[in-house]
Amino acid sequence: MRLLLATHNRGKRREWQALLTGLPVELLLPDDLGLSGEVEETGETYLENALLKARTLGAASGLPTLADDSGLEVDALDGAPGIHSARYRLGADAVRYRALLRALEGVPPEKRTARFRCVAALVLPDGREFTTEGVCEGVIATEPSGEGGFGYDPVFYVPEQDCTMAKLSDETKNRLSHRARAAQALRAVLLAELL
Repeated sequence: MRLLLATHNRGKRREWQALLTGLPVELLLPDDLGLSGEVEETGETYLENALLKARTLGAASGLPTLADDSGLEVDALDGAPGIHSARYRLGADAVRYRALLRALEGVPPEKRTARFRCVAALVLPDGREFTTEGVCEGVIATEPSGEGGFGYDPVFYVPEQDCTMAKLSDETKNRLSHRARAAQALRAVLLAELL
């Protein structure tokens, strides 16, 4: 079964491939089908953005299409950067997480609580839509640590693992992360509806 992942982010594809291990799906990116350009995320929620991407690329490809929208919600920043996480600052991941650390300068550890949230949407060629959500609670560290993952992983400290998300093994991350939790719920949908 060919399944289109509505992203150009290869790091996200690696995670989804690992999360869907064991399912007989070939995970494609838009580039694999000659579909270029980004779908503009104009929604006001993760759900709206995930559905927008899945519907747009599903219609363009004719394939079952999976999209997710994720973000980092920092309590001391009233939930920011939230749905704007990928656009919090222009530049590489390090530019964004360093801007976040600057915004939290002087905030004590007990007030640096945060969560990663992921909403996944699966849109089928017949128009049916399925959505799932996953959340991973943590704390924003005072400095980056670790080389793994992408995005805000180097500054997202996972208390139950006593390290940042960037220091987790792929196996552990693919069990605990927000995307992993959304994917676990989506596996059942894929099995029931596509396979």
